[in-house]
Parts: sequence; C-alpha cells; structure tokens
Amino acid sequence: MGRFSHPASTARWGCSGQAEPGAKGGGRLGNGREERRPLWADAPGTVPLAARMRPRTLDELVGMQQHIGLGTPLRRALDAGRLPSLILWGPPGCGKTTLARLLAEAGGAQFHSLSAVESGVGELRAVLAAARAAPGRTVLFVDELHRWSRAQQDAALPHVESGLLTLIGATTENPSFEVVSALLSRCRVMRLAALAEADLGVLLRRAVADERRGVAALRVALDPEGERQLCALAGGDARVALSLLELAATATPPEPDGSRRLTAAVVAQTAQRRALRHDRAGDSHYDVISALIKSVRGSDPDAALYWLARLLEAGEDPLFVARRLVLLASEDIGLADPAALPLAVAAWQAAQFVGMPEGYLPLTQATLHLALAPKSNSVLRGYRAAAKDVADHPELEVPLHLRNAVTGLMRASGYGAGYRYAHDHPGGVAAQHHLPDELRGRHYYVPGGLGAERALAARLAELRRRLQGGGGDPGRGS
Repeated sequence: MGRFSHPASTARWGCSGQAEPGAKGGGRLGNGREERRPLWADAPGTVPLAARMRPRTLDELVGMQQHIGLGTPLRRALDAGRLPSLILWGPPGCGKTTLARLLAEAGGAQFHSLSAVESGVGELRAVLAAARAAPGRTVLFVDELHRWSRAQQDAALPHVESGLLTLIGATTENPSFEVVSALLSRCRVMRLAALAEADLGVLLRRAVADERRGVAALRVALDPEGERQLCALAGGDARVALSLLELAATATPPEPDGSRRLTAAVVAQTAQRRALRHDRAGDSHYDVISALIKSVRGSDPDAALYWLARLLEAGEDPLFVARRLVLLASEDIGLADPAALPLAVAAWQAAQFVGMPEGYLPLTQATLHLALAPKSNSVLRGYRAAAKDVADHPELEVPLHLRNAVTGLMRASGYGAGYRYAHDHPGGVAAQHHLPDELRGRHYYVPGGLGAERALAARLAELRRRLQGGGGDPGRGS
C-alpha cells in the first residue's frame, strides 16, 4: 500500500516538532509505527470522548469517501507523495481538523497548527523559521481561516506559492468571500458536508464498543431509537454526537446487571434542547433566509414555516425576517394580491411592537399568506424594463404638454400646451401620451395571469386603447 493507507512515522505535531500533546511512550502498532500512549489512557475521564475517539488513520474517517476514497484525485496525489494546499470548507464537527492532521501524517510532513483567532503574523514567522530549518515538507494548518486578516493571508501567500509551506485551512464560511483571491487560487477547495445520520451511527457504535478509548467500560447499551435520537440531536456534528453519548452514559444509573441502557427518552432527557447552529453574519444566515424566500415564492407553506422556525428558533433578528417578507410581497406577488404588501408591513410593525417570543405569530401569519397568495413578478420585471430604458436613454426630454407652465415665459415656450386633464374626460382617461416622444408606445408593465392581475390585465388593455385614442399603434413591448 502507499503512504496514504499507512501514515508515515515521521509526522510530528505542534510547532516544536514534539509528539502529539498528551502522549507517552508505548509499544508499537501493528504496522510498525511507534504507539503514542495518550495521558487519558490512565485517566479517560479527563479528556472528552470526542477527543479520545478522534480517528487515528484516514481509513477511520467517515463521510469523506468522495474526497479520500480509492481513485479520488487527492488519494492518488498522496500515494504519489504529493499534498496540495487545501481549504477545507464545512460545518463544525464534520472532521476538518482531523482530516488535516491525517493528511499531513500520510504525507510524512511536519505539522504546525495555528488558530486564526489567537495567532498573528508573529506566530506565522515562527512557523516559517521552523519550516526553513527542517527537512522535508511542512504543513501549516490554520483553524478558522476566515478569521485571518488580509495582512496575515498576504504574509503566507509567497511561502505557499514557493512551496515552503503546504497550507491547509479550515473554515465554516464561504472561502469565496473570506479568503483573498490570490491565496484562494493557489489552494484546492474541498467542500465537506455535515455527517449523515448513518455516519454518526458508525461513530457512536464505535465509541460504545471501544474499551480503551470509548465508553465500553460503562457497559453502555445503546438502543436503536436512542441512537437515532442522538444522531438527530447532533445535527451532523460528530463532536456533539459523542459528547451527548458521554453525557447520557455517565448520567444514567446502571441497571441491576450493571448495564446502562440509553433509550430515546433517556437521551432526550439528558440532552434537553440543543442550540441550533446559526451565524447571523455567516453562510447559515444567508442560506436559511434564501430557503425561506424560495419556499414562499414556490408556494410551499409547509417548507416556508419550517425555514421560518429555523431562523427564529436559532435567534435570528425577527425584523430582518420581516423586512425580507416585505420585499418578497412586492417582488414575487405584487398586484396579483394587492393585500400582500400591506399585510407584510403590518406583520413587520406588529413583530416590532410585540417583540419576541410572541412576535413569531404575525410573522407566521404573513409567511402563510404570502406562500398561499397568487404569484407575479410583474412589479420587478416592469421596473427593470423601465430602468433599462432610463440607462439606454438617460436624458430624454419631458414632453412639453406634461410640463407645468409656472411663468409667462414658460407658457410662451409651449409648456403645458395641449395637456388634457384626465378628470374632464369619460372614465377619467384622456387620449394622450405621457412618455418621452422617443419611447411612445413602450409597455413596461405586463400583468400576470393569476389572482387580481387577471382583472387588471383586462382593465389595462382598455386603458391603453383609450390612451391611444381608441386605436392606432397598439404599442410595442420593452
């Protein structure tokens, strides 16, 4: 096998190049590598289960086969002794840090880890000095890469480009927005997903069965329903799943036979309520509000309510949600339901007046009304068509008959001449044009065929006929 499957024994951890923190000397593993005996082997309760069960080889990773499985480009590169600079983009608990550590080990590289929150250019210089002094490849892992300033990213750039450093950055935010383009172009982005419930189940069963690192010593009996409950509460986060397992195992008194049975009820009681993962300034903020808007636009009230609850239960600003609903009422419904915009504005005002938690009620009412309303984007299309003509013809003259004749000179110049006062004509409509002469006959508003716009379409046709004097040019589309 290549080095991908059997990590090299030359990997070192931390800037000092010492063994992995918390390790003691020990025997040898079956593949001939020196076993690092961790401190928690003597006192397992001192280190969280999630840390104890961290995968030790690439083969132990779950949920990443599309990235590191047989035949993938990254696996072929590792087998050939190459490791490209990477940006691991994914949610918390999906294995970014573990993957980075194991990739460095598989490539026989010196491994240095920095936290972008705590480190600066000085720490980067120390890593660069160690890389110049040490033979072979140096991997710099930067956790929360999106928190590195532009100056820090620019400082690392030439050393990544020269090959002195192989950069592996981990981020929960979209690197397109958080990483400078020059550095981004020199890294391969790997999009990691939250772990599926099946993958979390593998990790949980592994921890239950492991006597040395897991909770087997507690004689845990994890029911299938209990396992499903743990997976559901974890939300794709391996750390959360293992932490909840450990909490439930230690909090559950043993049965007469010494076992600790973890049922769904026991897990739910232990976990209470898991906080939803939501960053009011990051990807989840924009992704979930996008899902809400598209569900309402797609006339799916059930999905709309789910995404609304996701936002509000995670602590999103309810007035932000209300503002987006107000915009949607005009953009996606408009005159198909003239009541949509006033209702959305009323919901915004009511949510502001009442506050949370009860403020969810007017927002829910507005969301349901907008989702069930007939849809039309004629307001958006009409404005865009008019704005395009404004851009193409920015300074067309206002027709003289539409100008106010305030002075005698203006009247002498023809201002207001020939203007027809609408209320003096049958139906309040006079035959005259109101656009610049160059745009006469242009039609911007095209009503949809749903809701109130069906009636508006018939009225609009009659209005345009009368504006043109009962006949003539029917007008041309914009």
